[in-house]
Amino acid sequence: MIREKLMAKNPGKPTDFRLRSHEISRIEGLSDAVFGFAVTLLVVSLEVPRTFDELSRAMRGFGAFAISFALLVFIWVNQNKFFRRYGLQDNITILLNAILLFVVLFYVYPLKFLFAYLVNVFTGGHGEVRLPNGNVAAMVERADLPTLMIIFGIGYVAIFGVFVLLYWHAWRKQTELNLNEIEMLDTRKTIQECALNCLIGVLSISIAVFGGRYRALAGPVYMLTPLIMTWHGFTMGKRRGRMEAQFHQELGALGASDLTE
Repeated sequence: MIREKLMAKNPGKPTDFRLRSHEISRIEGLSDAVFGFAVTLLVVSLEVPRTFDELSRAMRGFGAFAISFALLVFIWVNQNKFFRRYGLQDNITILLNAILLFVVLFYVYPLKFLFAYLVNVFTGGHGEVRLPNGNVAAMVERADLPTLMIIFGIGYVAIFGVFVLLYWHAWRKQTELNLNEIEMLDTRKTIQECALNCLIGVLSISIAVFGGRYRALAGPVYMLTPLIMTWHGFTMGKRRGRMEAQFHQELGALGASDLTE
């Protein structure tokens, strides 16, 4: 399994986050099954195309499938990182993980629909789709676009909100988990990243609801995400760099004192 391969890669530096879980728990086994089912729901068609026209229609959904699949993998990687780092299996962790899996399953189709629409528009399809009876229909009416972004935004906020709660739960158990200063900084960094994503989602929903003639910006607002994450990562990276330098300095001083003794 992929989790087993990732677990085999132990941190190579003293300043890396220590892994506190080296076995796949039942929670993770269930999670993998749910993520696998979610990917199955993303598949363009469960049937092999019988004609080239059917194959062409199926291939048009490749872009939406690729984007949706990448987002699911991103969620899975972050969930795996949480369990590897903290190894928590208490009731609160089980509850929050169950909520995460519920949101993932519930939002598979809205996620695929949104990106199918966006790919269609950006590839010159004008947001239209050919129905089985041959008629051409709009995938979504212009008046319904804000509602579509609200649906997507709620799922976006829900997923990152669960991650905020998961990492905040680990932060509260810092004594029990024996987190060092660098690990506490990394935990705080992840909480802040997820919280920033929640704020972006809330901003998008607010624009869709109250934006009036600017409601069309509810989608493009997500383009702020890479800029904000880059700025935040750079800022926190500088702090971590100073901590690592201090750690190596203290480690060197400790080694020197051992030699003199």
